[in-house]
Amino acid sequence: MMARSFSMKAVNRNDEDLENGMLEKDTEKSVCSNKVVAVHNKALLSGVAYCISSCSMILVNKYVLSSYDFNAGISLMLYQNFVSVVVVSTLRFFGVISTEPLTWRLVRVWLPVNVIFVGMLITSMFSLKYINVAMVTVLKNVTNVITAVGEMYLFNKTHDNRVWTALFLMIISAITGGITDLSFHAIGYTWQIINCFLTASYSLTLRRVMDTAKQVTKSGNLDEFSMVLLNNTLSIPLGILLILLFNEVDYLSRTPLLQLPTFWLVTTFSGFLGLAISFTSMWFLHQTSATTYSLVGSLNKIPLSVAGILLFHVSTSLENSASIFFGLLAGVFFARAKMQDKSQTRS
Repeated sequence: MMARSFSMKAVNRNDEDLENGMLEKDTEKSVCSNKVVAVHNKALLSGVAYCISSCSMILVNKYVLSSYDFNAGISLMLYQNFVSVVVVSTLRFFGVISTEPLTWRLVRVWLPVNVIFVGMLITSMFSLKYINVAMVTVLKNVTNVITAVGEMYLFNKTHDNRVWTALFLMIISAITGGITDLSFHAIGYTWQIINCFLTASYSLTLRRVMDTAKQVTKSGNLDEFSMVLLNNTLSIPLGILLILLFNEVDYLSRTPLLQLPTFWLVTTFSGFLGLAISFTSMWFLHQTSATTYSLVGSLNKIPLSVAGILLFHVSTSLENSASIFFGLLAGVFFARAKMQDKSQTRS
């Protein structure tokens, strides 16, 4: 009887252990699945936030420059950067974020990059005033061509045939888009081409300066928040100098727009959007990969172009619409080609 009771207890204990093991495995599976869902949710949320902020920034800038007919793009850039400096400095003061101190050595290393950064923002403002949003997104593809050529000559980086094919398609779409653009404006297109060169120069110069800049910081690192504060702080004195050089002070003293509360509300909102792009892009990159980030950025141009045409009542032809759509698809094809190029390089 004792042996039978002992064996029965052993069987019951084994059953309990088996049940507990199954429960533990089920629990582990549910925890893992919850973590996967949480990661996907964060990636989706960060991606949506990045898309909304980047699209909204361009549309709001277009609204200020065209709908309000504001003729002081440098002043708008300066105010947006000032808002960014105030917000980042406030977050740092309350301990929400930490940034590198702005030392003279860091400023001296970063100044060439900042000059290009300011030029990139200003030319973007100037071009956006004259060109519709859809054509701006297509013409910005030229930046990828210049960057690819720069990488080849400066960093000895090679690209496969798919990348060059995508770049060729981008050039064709930009040319056909310009030819069929019913609202073609030579000044706007000139500013946009200059912007493409400056944007590519900023990307290429940033890669060279970043390592040097990290060496002169106290922590040996330069995160996104520090870069935002550094770029926007250094842009303020340079922006003031350019405002005086382009004589925007005279325009600002005469325009009635500065007396409208709604105008200040929209421009301040644009400043927050500029900062939101920096934060959401960093958040999105942390949740996904750089290749996914690049692909989403290319796909994001499609709804942006459609919104730009509809919101600002852009008159367009079938040929121009086809050129724009062709250019947007070329951008997506380029992002996918770059992804495959990187995967082959790693393997």
